[in-house]
Amino acid sequence: MTSPTLQQKLNDRHQHDRTNSQCLVHKLVEKTSLGQQPKVENKLENQLEQIDETHALKTQNSTSSNGTSVSEEVQAIHSRLLTKRQLSDMAMSVRSLAKRLSSLKVKLQIRRVFLLTKAHDKTLIAKTREVARWLLSKERDIEYTVYVENTMKENQIFDAKGLLAEDPSYNGRLRYWDNELARTRPHTFDFVVSLGGDGTVLYASWLFQRVVPPVLSFALGSLGFLTKFDFENYQQTLTQAFRDGVTISLRLRFEGTIMRSQRSPEDCHSADLVEELMLEEADGKPTHKPDRTFEILNDIVVDRGPNPTMSTIELFGDEEHLTTVQADGVCVATPTGSTAYNLAAGGSLCHPENPVILVTAICAHTLSFRPIILPDTIVLRLGVPYDARANSWASFDGRERVELRPGDYVTISASRYPFANVMPPGRRSEDWVNSISRTLQWNSRQRQKAFHEWETAQEKKKKEDSAQA
Repeated sequence: MTSPTLQQKLNDRHQHDRTNSQCLVHKLVEKTSLGQQPKVENKLENQLEQIDETHALKTQNSTSSNGTSVSEEVQAIHSRLLTKRQLSDMAMSVRSLAKRLSSLKVKLQIRRVFLLTKAHDKTLIAKTREVARWLLSKERDIEYTVYVENTMKENQIFDAKGLLAEDPSYNGRLRYWDNELARTRPHTFDFVVSLGGDGTVLYASWLFQRVVPPVLSFALGSLGFLTKFDFENYQQTLTQAFRDGVTISLRLRFEGTIMRSQRSPEDCHSADLVEELMLEEADGKPTHKPDRTFEILNDIVVDRGPNPTMSTIELFGDEEHLTTVQADGVCVATPTGSTAYNLAAGGSLCHPENPVILVTAICAHTLSFRPIILPDTIVLRLGVPYDARANSWASFDGRERVELRPGDYVTISASRYPFANVMPPGRRSEDWVNSISRTLQWNSRQRQKAFHEWETAQEKKKKEDSAQA
């Protein structure tokens, strides 16, 4: 009997980690992709359908028809390696579950709460301490474990020592997180509470590069596309969310992978990126190797960076070469990111429930290049041709910035890990319209006055006579 290969061991380990790092929402995404329907309870007192994590935990080890566990059937494959059929099925399953979750309440078994805030904002640090103290209080029915950023340990405003001195029971329940813990062990946290603006919510997406626990965000920033709750009512909001359940909006995220050319510098002069990638698709022989992968919520931008000249970028869709872009750059945005860089570059506003990919050129060197909207089942590739005058740069949600040399490209596809955003009940499409109206002053102008007909002399005299009578 032969021993398992190294690749098999890596696959098994990756699968084990992925299974252990699933929250309830991502378990439902996985099961839906396998053709299973989540069990839904009907609460007679308010006729509201609900998914309860207590029942889900009892049945999570259920087997399929052939006796294999559900988690064993799912292969941990990067989206860039999925076939067109697999990617389409995955996108459709996430889309179907997102539509269903928007009308349900998910009751979670919350014990460990992740608090996220702007560490450099003094007023928000004080509010973070207030929320942490409220969660740790003995007045709560459940003894919550609260995680705050490790910078709070020595922060004078947060005063961790003073907080722990108030009650001995807080010891061991007030803990600290760092980037590595959030990245490698997302299953540690049951729920995320965000204090800040849309940038803080984007930071939550950046911290959790695979599974994202449900995120409830309080509006304490300058914008409000993703922050849906008022902080003044935080006690009531959190009490109802933990006790009665939450309504979750699954926001589409992209998976972006940097692919590095394996050619030597001497071979680059005679190479053609378009022909190379077309042959790679036809022959299946890899010409590039993956470097780094990112999960993003807003957009992926490939631009000229510090170079004084414009970028030349080859744009591919699936196995087809779509066009060559000569511009300052290209912005590929999710529906959530349509109101960010995409909008500033002249792209369309897009409702976050639309399953699409938005492609917008940044200062294109042609009048005919217009923004284009593509389905979320397509795989895009943005590459720097071998004969480009300068390198390009790729940024992911405006945070990580990576240099792309001639021959390198970025592959972009829908992610299997959507962003679970907690929504107030009963606010969906109208909430988004209100957001763009409030923050962007969308279609705001003085109302046009109505027409008034002139009165003839005879009508005027008749009206005066009638008033005198």
